[in-house]
Amino acid sequence: MAVARGAKAPAKSAAKVAIPQIAWNEVRPASVVLVSGTESFLADRAIRRLRDLLKAEDPSLEVTDIDAASYAPGELMTLASPSLFDEPRLIRVSSVEKCTDAFIEETLAYLAYPADDTYLVLRHGGGVRGKKLLEGVRAAAGVAVEVVCAELKRDTDKYEFASAEFRAAGKRVTPGALRALVSAFTDDLAELSAACNQLISDTTEEVTEVTVERYYAGRVETNAFAVADSALAGHYGESLALLRHALASGADPVPMVAAFAMKLRTMAKVLGARGGSAQLAGQLGMAPWQIDRARRDLAGWDGKGLGRCIQVLAETDESIKGAGRDPVFALERMISIISARGTL
Repeated sequence: MAVARGAKAPAKSAAKVAIPQIAWNEVRPASVVLVSGTESFLADRAIRRLRDLLKAEDPSLEVTDIDAASYAPGELMTLASPSLFDEPRLIRVSSVEKCTDAFIEETLAYLAYPADDTYLVLRHGGGVRGKKLLEGVRAAAGVAVEVVCAELKRDTDKYEFASAEFRAAGKRVTPGALRALVSAFTDDLAELSAACNQLISDTTEEVTEVTVERYYAGRVETNAFAVADSALAGHYGESLALLRHALASGADPVPMVAAFAMKLRTMAKVLGARGGSAQLAGQLGMAPWQIDRARRDLAGWDGKGLGRCIQVLAETDESIKGAGRDPVFALERMISIISARGTL
């Protein structure tokens, strides 16, 4: 089986597999789509890509979500039943690795008689729970496909991933730039993707190592996102030291503020939102991993403090782009207020 460049080849399984096993960027419609593996970022992308493919085929696509951990008997059959207008349906199931016994039994029964014009997506993040169901899906030849989203552990895999991001956008990038990006964001695939896409949107010419140095100098640990993460967690001294090290290494204040903006705005969207990340993703226009990350970042925050910090962020952005005399002072002031969660 051929695997597209930039994607990690599916791992071989000791158990017998009768269905196609494909990479995240090869996802295609099937009655049942099992999205397996520990790399949540790639899994979320695969599920979004499948939704977009189905929407392009028929804009009337009805999308519903099920949490397998709190599954109610009969829920799947109810959602898969023919509707009045016969529109196609996409049923996304999260937390299959925590599923109830009822979900296992009813989904196994569903495999034998899948509904017409219905696409059932099962997201299993790993572990032994649901093994009987996984074996049943993997034996369902002609009914199911498996999208394998294994963690990208090797730098070569991350290099290929980053290269594919630029290639998909039609943007030229040098090998040195790719190596620098992978070095700066080796611990978080989501942030590596965000960094690639920021460079894609901000630059008009070929992305080189000089471009990456301008945006993300002071890597590996000292990059814009590391400074933002430290400040949002309330670690003022650490975030200030990281900021100064990054600036001393040649980091540009503009992408530094952009990293804070990305995180604060995501936090503002998620603040007060109720429901699981999979259910909220469509409502908020975000990926589930972004919602989970924002909820972790929101620990210890309240709406008033968040609003104050967003205001300070806007002031800082204006200052470093020419309205102020000292961009470094503006950044340090912003970090002190954000580290105090807007109480200063």
